[in-house]
Amino acid sequence: MVSSVLAPVQQRGREALQRLGLPTRKQEAWRLTDLKRLEVLATLPEVSETSNPLMPEVSDGVTRLVLGGQMDPLDGVSLPEGMTPLTDAELNRHLGQTLYHCGCSEAWPVELNHAHSQHVLALRVCGKVSDLELVLATGAGLTATRVLLLLESNAELELLEVFPSGSSSSDGQCAHSHVLEVHLGQDARLNHGVLASGNGDASLMAHLAIEQEPRSHYALTSVCRGWRFGRLEPRVLQLEGQATTGIHGLSLTTADEQFATHSSMRFGGPEGELDQLQKAVAADRSHSIFNGAIQVPRAAQRTDAAQLSRSLLLSRRARVDAKPELEIIADDVKCAHGATISQLQQEELFYLRSRGVDGDEAAALLLRGFCCEVVDRLPGAAKAWMASGAIADPSRPL
Repeated sequence: MVSSVLAPVQQRGREALQRLGLPTRKQEAWRLTDLKRLEVLATLPEVSETSNPLMPEVSDGVTRLVLGGQMDPLDGVSLPEGMTPLTDAELNRHLGQTLYHCGCSEAWPVELNHAHSQHVLALRVCGKVSDLELVLATGAGLTATRVLLLLESNAELELLEVFPSGSSSSDGQCAHSHVLEVHLGQDARLNHGVLASGNGDASLMAHLAIEQEPRSHYALTSVCRGWRFGRLEPRVLQLEGQATTGIHGLSLTTADEQFATHSSMRFGGPEGELDQLQKAVAADRSHSIFNGAIQVPRAAQRTDAAQLSRSLLLSRRARVDAKPELEIIADDVKCAHGATISQLQQEELFYLRSRGVDGDEAAALLLRGFCCEVVDRLPGAAKAWMASGAIADPSRPL
């Protein structure tokens, strides 16, 4: 049953989808998207029952919540001190605000989520709290999940969102739509990890909207592999500047998979900082996409922003598209960007082979080194998922 707070949101989302229709290649954000796969995702029925994913033991000091389908993630769970659910009145007041401020409240993936979400996990965080792990379970059909986090001034949280491999329906079609809203108060700190491991047939669309007040710190590390069709969209807004943002992402694609990362960073005031690194590894006939937009308006003087995209092609048939977008109006800034697309370096392979390492092992070592620069930044709870085999080690060769 849809909650009373989400019922009108769901209705508006359905009306918006009817009005908007499917995205087209005439829209720049969707120009490279495999729209046939998107159409399949959009027509999937809502999941009736989520499967129980293989999960490791909960690490000490970590609170685990499982979201998906019609389940209440807080049922039978004791939240740690400093973390409390929002009341319906607070939820009505805050739900959708960050999406609106970040300019994505009417984006097609968000409206898709609005139309299908039946529950929202809404939490307030005060002070330094224990780590939070959100497991996004799925099943046959389309699963929609929604999360709202309010971090008060000086709050500190380490958050890991895990999208484990879900069971597919009889024809291999299952998908996950996820929307996360986070508001960081002054001096708040959030270390946010996204570990998404598909089964090769599933689809994922995740929209992350983050707004930061002055002196807040936000660090996002995303590692995604195994999605036949995937789209991750982190959108960050520094409301008045004077905040620090770090975005580090890794996507791995193989077979005929397509995965796209569309990031957006806007500085709303002076003295903001951004450190962004996006990596991709594409094998076989797969397609990896990165679009990184940075906006520095006139009010954002003394901004210091750096964006780098690095991609590896492991096959002649693989494809990588990287497109940085910098819009700079302020005149007192430091903004740098770069993009490289390459193969494994023959000189490095030769060096390892000359010291007795066979060719396959040498390539695996170089690939692991390329991936670990991002993987090692994931929150500590991610290690338990990879060590247990519940999530494939993202730094393994494809």
